[in-house]
Amino acid sequence: MFHESCFVLRAFFRHAAGSLYHIVIVAMSAGIALLLPAGAGRFLSFWSHVEHDKFSLIAVEMIAAVLLMGCFNYVHRSLRDRALAEAALGAGLVSFFPRRGPQARRRIQALKDEQGTGRSVMVIGSSGAGTLVDQVGDLSSVLDKCLEAKILLVNPFSQDARARMQALAHPACTYPAFREEVRQSIALLKRLKAIGKVVKLKLYADAPLVKLVILGDYLWLQHYHADLDIQNMPEYVLQRNRKEHGLYTFYAHYFMQRWESPELPEYDLDTDELVYRSRTGQEIRREPVEIGAAPVAAHSAETARVDTREAFQLLHAPGPYLPARGYDVE
Repeated sequence: MFHESCFVLRAFFRHAAGSLYHIVIVAMSAGIALLLPAGAGRFLSFWSHVEHDKFSLIAVEMIAAVLLMGCFNYVHRSLRDRALAEAALGAGLVSFFPRRGPQARRRIQALKDEQGTGRSVMVIGSSGAGTLVDQVGDLSSVLDKCLEAKILLVNPFSQDARARMQALAHPACTYPAFREEVRQSIALLKRLKAIGKVVKLKLYADAPLVKLVILGDYLWLQHYHADLDIQNMPEYVLQRNRKEHGLYTFYAHYFMQRWESPELPEYDLDTDELVYRSRTGQEIRREPVEIGAAPVAAHSAETARVDTREAFQLLHAPGPYLPARGYDVE
């Protein structure tokens, strides 16, 4: 209810601002027309005094030269910025947030709420902690209002996930903490599915490259730096254009390629199993997974074995498996 009221107020102020802009322009035009005769008389009186004073004349010429240089520089910069803006619009870039300050976070949250309401949400993330789970996260409220959600998160069993946590070398970014964040994200998706939302989750094994959120006609993009936290990286907003040649189309196609890849298992939110399928969509095998809350403790970087106390535990050793009888692997 609060967010809906905010949307209504923002729409009202946008319309009011447009009307107020036209009123101000008309008022300024009328004021200039009324003051023009008096201003012209004063200017002629001032010029008659200046033209007989060499010092005043030189000062006026210098001021005029500075103003002309400023005007020419402004026009040159405006033309250059216009060319850059046209290139950005052609690529589909409509917004850019270099820093995550409090004001930027509020702006990002408002935009995502507006763009994601009643739309399909597609996400490529790492653990989903700052995007899905956190109550002040980017999509914490959007998922409640979306039509469906397709989520791609890092497989917590992969060695690349462990390597990334080691590369960050941050006390808060440990491998057990990462696994716990994935567990919390899965728990959230389970709750969303329980209330009737169409939610699907897949896990990928390679190191995260981009944080990608598609909200209808808008796409939010961040880069996962190998040594920096994602919260310190700039965020870009791309919009679908009618000519279908912008970066939105490229990244949306990238998401669909990853989503449809048979190498990525789907996480069955009902049975807690990793479901592997062939290229034709036929089920090949399932790997049961046990989820349980785990203490976030410091584990050795060289520990490759999955401990039974961790948040995730494969109930069977991962592969190789023979395909299920009756199915062909393509």
